[in-house]
Amino acid sequence: MPPASEEEQRVGPVTNLPLPRFAALRADEVNLRAGPGTRYPIQWTYQRRDLPVQIVHEFELWRRIRDMEGTEGWVHQSNLTGRRSFLVTGQERVLWRRPEETAPVVARLKPGVLGRIRVCEAGGAWCEVQVGDYRGWLRRTEFYGAMPDEEVK
Repeated sequence: MPPASEEEQRVGPVTNLPLPRFAALRADEVNLRAGPGTRYPIQWTYQRRDLPVQIVHEFELWRRIRDMEGTEGWVHQSNLTGRRSFLVTGQERVLWRRPEETAPVVARLKPGVLGRIRVCEAGGAWCEVQVGDYRGWLRRTEFYGAMPDEEVK
């Protein structure tokens, strides 16, 4: 079993990528296990492709993930993708044509809507996102899927 101090690690021991970091679920059904291997019991089965999750630890081919609600467990790396997605949080959110609240409204997004992150500037308050055929800008604080100061390209 990997060390319990995964929160103290800044870089994954397997990939050398930053920890924590965001990824998305690759399939409509992904099993969350109690430990890094198929011998560990399934604690939960996610049923939402593209759901953003944080990778908080790595062990061989397994990744410990944390979802928006704080639930943690292990998934096989093949069930994750680096494609960046987001989940609308809180209340209904406005997708703006430009990164300003005086811009024209592109769409109104209900809580729980999934989309793709196109660009977030490092430390920027706004991110360019896409939901279906709609492209626009959302405040970083209005969704789950990007670190507060992270750059996403």
